[in-house]
Amino acid sequence: MTQVRVRFAPSPTGFLHIGGVRTALFNWLFARQQQGRFVLRIEDTDQSRSTDASITAILDGMRWVGLDWDEGPFRQTERVTLYRQHAIGLFEQGKAYWCVCKPEDLEARRKEAEAKGLSPQYDGRCRSLGIGDPPDEAALRFKAPQEGQTVIDDLIKGRVVFDNNVLDDLIILRSNAYPTYNFSVVVDDALMAITHVIRGDDHLTNTPRQIPIFQALGYPLPRFGHLPMILGSDKARLSKRHGATSVIAYKEMGYLPEAMVNYLVRLGWSHGDQEIFERPELIDKFSFDHVQKSSAVFNPDKLLWMNAQYLQHSPPARVVEQLRPFLEQAGFGEALRVVTQEWLEQVVVLVRERTKTLLEMVNWITPYFGDEAVMDEDAVKKFLTPSNAPVLDRLIHRFESLPVFSKAAWEEAFKSVIEEEGIKMGQLAQPVRVALTGRTASPGLFEVMEVLGRERTLHRLQRGLERAKSS
Repeated sequence: MTQVRVRFAPSPTGFLHIGGVRTALFNWLFARQQQGRFVLRIEDTDQSRSTDASITAILDGMRWVGLDWDEGPFRQTERVTLYRQHAIGLFEQGKAYWCVCKPEDLEARRKEAEAKGLSPQYDGRCRSLGIGDPPDEAALRFKAPQEGQTVIDDLIKGRVVFDNNVLDDLIILRSNAYPTYNFSVVVDDALMAITHVIRGDDHLTNTPRQIPIFQALGYPLPRFGHLPMILGSDKARLSKRHGATSVIAYKEMGYLPEAMVNYLVRLGWSHGDQEIFERPELIDKFSFDHVQKSSAVFNPDKLLWMNAQYLQHSPPARVVEQLRPFLEQAGFGEALRVVTQEWLEQVVVLVRERTKTLLEMVNWITPYFGDEAVMDEDAVKKFLTPSNAPVLDRLIHRFESLPVFSKAAWEEAFKSVIEEEGIKMGQLAQPVRVALTGRTASPGLFEVMEVLGRERTLHRLQRGLERAKSS
């Protein structure tokens, strides 16, 4: 059997859209499952909009979600000679012709056709002129079939039929000798031996235009599959008004790449009721048979839920790896050089049940760096009061009498102070929480003490006692 070869071919006219990532992901999964090849091709023939910065953003986004490519990245601007050779070859075979219609005339005829309720396609008036020595402003058009039908056996949508009489003669070389999208794509897919073209269904109308070009050039047809679009909550095409659409924006917001991949693959594909997948599972279970034919709706809340699941259940070392850049940005670079990997993993385990993103995790981890707790003054006024100072003092002395930290022993000492004072748990717990973390909300007190250690716990309690006495 022919080796499966698929491609992801983004245009570098902006960031890498999450819809593009899903398309790349489905291609990548299919290639990996079939032991095939995943080709990355940058379609940058739109010189007015393509930028190197966008190419960098695309590559960064692909690397972040872990979609490695086997070949490429190829750039179409480096292959222009190939497209011209193929276009001229079609002309020499009588399968293309030179068109000298001026742009303003084409626009006028288009508007006239629309006014009459006719198709605005090119009327073919240069098709039979037989221009052999074209002027500089001439463009080369492909002779599209005018009768019959083009049938697509789509991997996702099933059988799709187009009448050829609605297809016009596409320009394949512009007057500046630069190739057009529909032509360069065909040449690339043919020369790169792409066996399956999997792309968004916004390209479905391009496919009947491209198939005759494959046939005219004498190249075998790939299989086609058109993925339904991703829509916003209002069922309109996903755009910035629905929230962030750049995959790197989600990285910057503190999402894990594993969560993004898991969410996007479930956005239009299913395997029973299973929600969470390890990557080897996705490769093993992926099938176009289970890609839905209707559009999927992007749900930011579901993505956030998915991210929380990965934060809570991923190995702590993996979370720490992703968390470090966020801690650096928050100003903890020096502190990171002092603490150990094991301590960071311990803190991640402490706070992960309360967080949904890495940015939130930074906020929850902040109180555990350094000797001093940064105090919320409202919390201090409410809980570190002179009336609470005596019981705090008693607790500190009880803790100091215990030579080493033991969670069980310190918890027992805490409870004994409560009983002796005849107070409720919260009457001591909240002043202690504020003294240790500077905040009124935290994970369990004794888990906090474990992370801080004996010396910092006693130091912070002593500083809290001083604040209580002086407030």
